Amino acid sequence: MSKQPAKRVAAHVDVDDSAICYWKDEYGLWWIYFPGGGAGVLSQHTIIEHEDQTITVTPSILTHGHGHKPIHGFLTRGVWEDC
Repeated sequence: MSKQPAKRVAAHVDVDDSAICYWKDEYGLWWIYFPGGGAGVLSQHTIIEHEDQTITVTPSILTHGHGHKPIHGFLTRGVWEDC
């Protein structure tokens, strides 16, 4: 399994296309972005926001973004780990 830090951004327009990014929108919904895979809302997940502004998402995140192979892993304290 590989680990990599994810980047918290202020809004969708601030996404860094070279990094996994996450943000909370104006409606209070959390989103995650995967380079080459697009963005998805985390409305079916439990989000814990930590004092350092990172988040932990449960259960694991699974997406099939834009016809690519599935992306599946965990975001724990702002660090992405592939399953």
